[in-house]
Amino acid sequence: MSLKITFNKPYLTGKETKYIEQAVKSGKVSGNGHFTKKCHTFFEEKYGFYKTLMTTSCTDALEMASILINIRSGDEVIIPSYTFVSTANAFVLRGAKIIFADSKKNHPNIDETKIESLITSKTKAIVVVHYAGNACEMDTILEIANKHNLFVIEDAAQAIDSYYKGKPLGSFGHFATFSFHETKNIISGEGGLLVINDKRYIKRAEIIWEKGTNRSEFFRGEVNKYGWVDIGSSFLPSDVTAAFLFAQIENLEKIQNQRIKIWNIYYNGLLDLEKKGLFKLPRVPNYATNNAHMFYLICNSNNDRTNLINHLNNNNIHAVFHYLSLHKSPFYKSKYRGCDLVNSDRFTETLIRLPLFYELNTEDIQYIIKMIHKFYCK
Repeated sequence: MSLKITFNKPYLTGKETKYIEQAVKSGKVSGNGHFTKKCHTFFEEKYGFYKTLMTTSCTDALEMASILINIRSGDEVIIPSYTFVSTANAFVLRGAKIIFADSKKNHPNIDETKIESLITSKTKAIVVVHYAGNACEMDTILEIANKHNLFVIEDAAQAIDSYYKGKPLGSFGHFATFSFHETKNIISGEGGLLVINDKRYIKRAEIIWEKGTNRSEFFRGEVNKYGWVDIGSSFLPSDVTAAFLFAQIENLEKIQNQRIKIWNIYYNGLLDLEKKGLFKLPRVPNYATNNAHMFYLICNSNNDRTNLINHLNNNNIHAVFHYLSLHKSPFYKSKYRGCDLVNSDRFTETLIRLPLFYELNTEDIQYIIKMIHKFYCK
């Protein structure tokens, strides 16, 4: 057993530096180079995404989506309260009012049955977050969006290689966003991906991606010069970042299989404690797959969670709690006028994440399970 079991450890496949060296020696390390194109091709061919653009982060991808749907002051956007701040920030930056929705009772994902009651004449989009890589109930959400003529954006930051009823997450909304932050299943340090599933927005997406210029068209020979034609920013990452990611992409299946193995060891090792009512284990909806992005417990109280985290830390295990309900955040609580979001608040108070990364060995996992048993036996 290692002296300290960290919460996360980035996994290197062994080819990252080789591909970075190739990118550097190619003479083009800025955006949209050889490895960027290889990453785009992979995601479009494997998952059937209509068009993809690598970004410097999932946050940037969300900001691009906000620009593409022309969010303006006064527009309303429905998002779950239990999510990372980037989900909301991307739309707040454009002037939107955030309408927070509650989580499901048995899962941190947005409660699709509560969405329609939040829609007003000012609502422009529904943003869903596939928490822990588990799909939201997309059939119902798309039906609501179509009925009210709303955009759907999938925040799939945690959901690479995960599916809803056999169809890959990221392929349902008008747009979707992924993260390759070092805590994700496949990584590039920082990095993200914008998926454009509605072909009407491809041309403008490329312009926004290239600082508001039609530079991509110019390099494809579609125009004889390029210039400033729209708003935009420097959303595209260096080809060095893409080179790192491509090494990870080549090992996606191996990485996923190992993470799922770890997830199953946790689940089977802690199931007896759940049966005693001591906490809840993660629930994977029957319409969703599990990409093993994280393993979490839902404790019975905030006091239980605090004491469990302290117990694990005292035994050289770094476990963490997670999101705080955004509607109660210091930035937004004075602006919030909605009802109580009891499920979001419950997950805020009771959810704990356990270490999960590719190189977490079986001995360490069993030690973590043993320490959790020891805590509850007391």
